[in-house]
Amino acid sequence: MDEIDLATDYFSDGLKIGEGGYGPVYKATLDHALVAIKALRSDISTTQGLKQFQQELEVLTSIRHPNMVHLLGACPEYGCLVYEYMSNGSLEDRLACQSGTPPLPWQLRFKIACEIATGLLFLHQQHPEPLVHRDLKPANILLDHNLVAKISDVGLARLIPSLPAGSNSTLYHMTAAAGTFCYIDPEYQKTGLVGTKSDVYALGIIFLQLITGRGPMGLTYSVMTALEKGNLADFLDPKVPDWPLDQTKRLAELALNCSELRRKDRPELGPVIMPELRRLAAFAESKHDNEFFMQLKRCQSLNEMPNVVMDSFAETSTIKGVSFVH
Repeated sequence: MDEIDLATDYFSDGLKIGEGGYGPVYKATLDHALVAIKALRSDISTTQGLKQFQQELEVLTSIRHPNMVHLLGACPEYGCLVYEYMSNGSLEDRLACQSGTPPLPWQLRFKIACEIATGLLFLHQQHPEPLVHRDLKPANILLDHNLVAKISDVGLARLIPSLPAGSNSTLYHMTAAAGTFCYIDPEYQKTGLVGTKSDVYALGIIFLQLITGRGPMGLTYSVMTALEKGNLADFLDPKVPDWPLDQTKRLAELALNCSELRRKDRPELGPVIMPELRRLAAFAESKHDNEFFMQLKRCQSLNEMPNVVMDSFAETSTIKGVSFVH
């Protein structure tokens, strides 16, 4: 804890880079590396809270994937978590062009959609039980210095235990629904039954936000209506001038399938959603434009953008065989 105190200048407001449901997040340097330190709420120190925290910590320390924010360490007795630092902030902020960053091009949005789903599939394929995130949203999708998307904030994640023979082994009953309004699976909210397709619902909402740049409220109805009327082009994010309409329509339709109200109507992530996303990401890679990255490097200085660091760009980023040259 002494190291964390010194690294954060005793949790100085000047190093604070965010505030989540679990507490503030600070930018710091530990062992000569930039990190993000999350200080959990004080109620984590209760006996039950600490036990739950430590139990989840054991799960989180075993997770390592290119599309998951890496947990580097923890100070459980004080409720502190240390993560890798994600220099380009959240997908939510980048879609809103916070701090003067340029709009994400459609090519990058298609790639990000594939990266989010890839990370989520990794969680769902954990053994012996799948891990359900339960709070997937743009604010919890972070972008590293290569603009690779990584899932964060798995504090609400739950292992779905094996159930007795003859029962539905893909669902698990929780005493209370957790997550963020507009992204919570409607069936989970109503019945308390959570499963991997609860995350698929949130994934669909995120995809719709990627193509429209709009908030989640009423988004499924609006996009569905636009598709029915044949005017989807008028509903796409106007900050992006060159949407490929056929491919974007496919992503919109996939997103609406993911966000069906009934769990049984949503497609499976591995066999159905991922192949389509990989096709779209490959198409985006073939149309990749370097202009965005030139714009990004011309953005405001680091002092003007405290939450977005543009000081390190790798030559390429990849996802399942798709390489984007920056």
